[in-house]
Amino acid sequence: MSGRKETAPLRKNQIIPLEITGMTAEGQGVGRFCGLAVFTAQAVPGDVLEVRIVKVLKTLAYAIIERIVTPSPDRIKPECRGAFPQCGGCTMQHITYEAECRIKAQIVSDAFTRIGRLTPKTLLPIFGAEEPLRYRNKAQYPCGRHPKTGKPCFGFYAPRSHRLIPVTDCLLQPVRFGEILRRCELLLDTADYRLIAPYDETDGSGILRHLYLRQGYHSGEIMVCFVTAKDTPEIAACLQSLGQQLAGEFPEICSVMLNCNPRNTNVILGEKTRCLAGKERIADTLCGVPVSLSPQSFYQVNTAQAERLFAEARRLADPQKHELLLDLYCGAGAIGLSMADAAGKVIGVEIVPQAIEDAKQNAVCAGITNAEFYCGDAGQIAEKFAAEGTRPDIIVLDPPRKGCDAKTLDSCLQMAPARIVMISCNPATAARDAAYLCGKGYSLDVLRPADFFPRTGHVECVVLLTRND
Repeated sequence: MSGRKETAPLRKNQIIPLEITGMTAEGQGVGRFCGLAVFTAQAVPGDVLEVRIVKVLKTLAYAIIERIVTPSPDRIKPECRGAFPQCGGCTMQHITYEAECRIKAQIVSDAFTRIGRLTPKTLLPIFGAEEPLRYRNKAQYPCGRHPKTGKPCFGFYAPRSHRLIPVTDCLLQPVRFGEILRRCELLLDTADYRLIAPYDETDGSGILRHLYLRQGYHSGEIMVCFVTAKDTPEIAACLQSLGQQLAGEFPEICSVMLNCNPRNTNVILGEKTRCLAGKERIADTLCGVPVSLSPQSFYQVNTAQAERLFAEARRLADPQKHELLLDLYCGAGAIGLSMADAAGKVIGVEIVPQAIEDAKQNAVCAGITNAEFYCGDAGQIAEKFAAEGTRPDIIVLDPPRKGCDAKTLDSCLQMAPARIVMISCNPATAARDAAYLCGKGYSLDVLRPADFFPRTGHVECVVLLTRND
């Protein structure tokens, strides 16, 4: 015999014993059977299971739980009893929050070790959330017909589909959102609002596509935005009446907006938005900086965690009064503006025009005079700054999930700041970009995971890179 371990073939519907030793960000438990990795939905590290094989590939298989032989000590009953796991929003409701934080911290550490081949000089503990539920300040609920009653309802789409799962109270959203949601469902089923029929994307019929709610974490102000497939005077008048009735019952509502999106698209918001009642924007503060929010404004959905992470980014950046800070992918300017009082000058760059207008307005409202903002591609503007000889002392990077492009990274290297602070919502691309910078003159000083989205598979991190002199 050769010393090689043979792999036993697996068959669809075969039931096998499986001990779960790991977990993916998507919430699937991972175990090994005869050399194959077996991914099992709703399994928890430490579970001993009997599972049914549902799909077999060359080097892995997928399974579902048939029986829990011995539950993991980290397994709990999900607090969400109505929509989990069907709605696809949460992937970790069935494990303790302590275990979730351990898993997420490991995901970040593994990404830097395996993808970046980097070991930070300092690996700090994860920023776990003080409140793992009710933390979101924004929700966009698709509108449809209830699968059992046919009445108007709101909810979330099942994973990888547009099948609506009715949800009347998501535990990640404020309690008030659920109350507004349920009241709106009842009103839409009355004769007064029959004109506002739920939109049906299969044939393009109906009017109301989404109910979009946004709340200021500190101010408590709520914006209600109706997203419709059409905008006529009759529709606007009907929605104005509905919004005013909701505002009369929920005094936190101080803005009622109408956004029209007539396109056949998965993008939620259309190009045209107008105010039906109250203010066009709601107010809030982030890290002590006043912010003004429209439906299109980019804003961190977990204000409490954002404030903690931005404070950590500021500590790592350590801006001084004589220093220039360049904030690339700045969004509405929150990170740069939160450091403006300590820096000599802040320059923000963002490709979304509305976000740049918000950043400028936020600076004015905060009385910040040492910040300026440019609208354009981060890589192109960074390249222009580098060619002009701009030499920031600090660069802050907060890229989208795909990470930074080569032009941005190369321009950062050309500008040669003493410190680069990167905030990332994707540990894999953060590790890739950090490795590129470390290969060209920088060191990975600090890595810290952060849980912005408890009970989901998402995890963020903040990184400090320093130039090797």
